[in-house]
Amino acid sequence: MYDLTGFQRDLLYVAVGLDEPHGLAIKDELDEYYESEIHHGRLYPNLDTLVDKGLLEKGKADRRTNIYSVTRRGQREIEARREWEGQYVTKLFEE
Repeated sequence: MYDLTGFQRDLLYVAVGLDEPHGLAIKDELDEYYESEIHHGRLYPNLDTLVDKGLLEKGKADRRTNIYSVTRRGQREIEARREWEGQYVTKLFEE
């Protein structure tokens, strides 16, 4: 996870939170979060990077629509990242 950009981590987090996410559903979630439109030229190459790294799998819903699912490795990476973040973020709430 350390070698991902913040945007790629956000893609992975959104993908794990949606049921059978497709590219446009992921894009819609991130458009809302980023408060600006995510262009396809940014979205799909980054999704492909996550697939290449073994964090997402890409399947076909139909001829035009790809469905993404988080792999077991991707789930482990998210869990490890959250544990790492937790050791710092929880201190914020302890005071």
